[in-house]
Amino acid sequence: MVSSLLVANRGEIARRIVRTARRMGLRTVAVFTEADRSWPHWREADEAVLLGAGPAAESYLSIERILEAARGAGADAIHPGYGFLAENAAFAEACRASGILFIGPPAPAIRAMGSKSEAKRLMVQAGVPVVPGYHGERQEPGFLRQKAYEIGCPLLVKAVAGGGGRGMRRVDRAVDFDAALESARREALAAFGDDRVLLERYVRDPRHVEVQVLADSHGATIHLGDRDCSLQRRHQKIVEEAPAPGLAEAVRSAMGRAAVAAAEAVGYQGAGTVEFVVGKEAETREGGFFFLEMNTRLQVEHPVTEMVTGLDLVEWQIRIASGERLPLRQEDVELAGHAVETRVYAEDPKAGFRPSTGTVQVADYPAGEGVRVDAGAEAGSVVGPFYDSMLAKVVAHGRDRAEALDRLRSAVAQTRIAGPKTNLAFLGAILAEPEFAKGGIDTGFLDRALPDLRIPDLPPAAAAGAIEAHLAAAAAESARGMAGPWARTDGFELGGYERRQTLVFDLEGVQTVAEVVWRGGAPAVASLGGEAPPPDAAPVDIVWAGSRAFLLAAGAQLAVAFPDPLDRSPDEEREDGSVYVPMHGRIVQVSVAEGDRVEKGDPLVTVEAMKMEHVLAASAAGSVEALHVRLGEQVEEGRLAVRIGPAGPAASPERAEPVNGG
Repeated sequence: MVSSLLVANRGEIARRIVRTARRMGLRTVAVFTEADRSWPHWREADEAVLLGAGPAAESYLSIERILEAARGAGADAIHPGYGFLAENAAFAEACRASGILFIGPPAPAIRAMGSKSEAKRLMVQAGVPVVPGYHGERQEPGFLRQKAYEIGCPLLVKAVAGGGGRGMRRVDRAVDFDAALESARREALAAFGDDRVLLERYVRDPRHVEVQVLADSHGATIHLGDRDCSLQRRHQKIVEEAPAPGLAEAVRSAMGRAAVAAAEAVGYQGAGTVEFVVGKEAETREGGFFFLEMNTRLQVEHPVTEMVTGLDLVEWQIRIASGERLPLRQEDVELAGHAVETRVYAEDPKAGFRPSTGTVQVADYPAGEGVRVDAGAEAGSVVGPFYDSMLAKVVAHGRDRAEALDRLRSAVAQTRIAGPKTNLAFLGAILAEPEFAKGGIDTGFLDRALPDLRIPDLPPAAAAGAIEAHLAAAAAESARGMAGPWARTDGFELGGYERRQTLVFDLEGVQTVAEVVWRGGAPAVASLGGEAPPPDAAPVDIVWAGSRAFLLAAGAQLAVAFPDPLDRSPDEEREDGSVYVPMHGRIVQVSVAEGDRVEKGDPLVTVEAMKMEHVLAASAAGSVEALHVRLGEQVEEGRLAVRIGPAGPAASPERAEPVNGG
């Protein structure tokens, strides 16, 4: 057994591993970056090592810096978590060469399953069903286009070294293939340093079901049941549950055997996840499932498996890597009840799930019977542009699926986070959907449900209470030290007339005017943006951060700022048609040049932020007067990207070819 463990990850992942390791009596070492100073994970370890600045390539993805930190701290093992270097075969080999135990599978297993094409070949040899497609080495665009025609649409273009939906594009029409290929390659190169792709038939109305496996170094391999991860958006999982609802028992058994065969085919050791795409027929008869990929690490959703098995999978990762035998045979594995997990992200569902940055002002998480929260962020944590935007995982367990869902709905409703916008209101709406409650949804469910999904929102009128509180506090502050009628805080005016006040404030980035009436010793908002607030406005929770107020209700949030009246609002300087960067990120594509004519909706630049690409489009027709960003540049939120003016005769008649980045 190892004695000292370095955790080469951050956030809730690192906190989870540190707590298990300390319970096992191991000395723990955490790593962190300048961008992570406000996060709690590194403070919980026995020792912490600063890796450097924020960018992952210079810190969490730097093999040499991680090894240097381990050597300096005297750690004899490294746990990579379930991201960053967890599936990096070169890192596993470097650990071994340095005499440090890598808590994970052997490098050859990582390498075999890290290549989707090689993995598919091995699965065919092992008798594991795979989706038809092209998994070869030839990568010329013309050749791949021909293979796509042979496979037929719909099909998927997938990064060979991919994962988490990055470098993946669905193609429904042959005419769209070239653009999808280019986009998938660009994203794959940026995410994995490898732009090779494979093609495979798209299974219509599929479910995403995965099987947890454990394998020791003594030849024993078992599975711990299945999980359903079909509730996804842009291939990113949102809600996961164990076991997968609605599958025929013959299918469960066959899928478990296939997962074990997949692990054995690559000489796997440790905890891993074998993922399958499952067709509708699998609900009633054996068959209808295909190997998708194997994640040679622990998954974010592993808590649902822990809650139905009672096992600590991190503990058994460490024990297996230390040479211990598995504690169970397959026939000894028992599943109890049902568990459901959801991921809380810093993102704005109302703005196309755009990542949200800023300082977390409040982070209150639920507790109760059957409820577990793995939280990475706390009050004071700064959510920046460099890493995944997940703040916490909320998990619930029950005797059956209905009880687990009831507990999860309650837990999500009790979660209170202010600062960056979150997806809490969206999660509450999803968990309340009748179709989801029935179980057995496919991966296209969310796309179908989103247009009609009733996500709780806070109307502008909700800001009335914050405005009144701000004015009352300001009046009380200004009255301190005064005497006579000037010390009153009720809007006193000579003559006793009712006092009216106009207040300009910032509501969600938009300059807004409030008309306020002072009467009876207190201010009352008469109108917001020219409209009277309804008398029955729902009560909201107000979180203050200086001159800003964050209004919370049912997971929704409104941000209100009361700027210094002497400061000029940045909005006053903005010109119609100009496009601003909505979040911190990196420019990965510039699609226009100065002088180009554009139509409303035309792509201008593409920003990569928090592992996803976001296309900034023209908000109006006109001519590109100036480009204020360049390819590969790191840009901050609110930065002017493209200035668009009226289209004139001097505009270029031809569009510039896109400039592609990696």
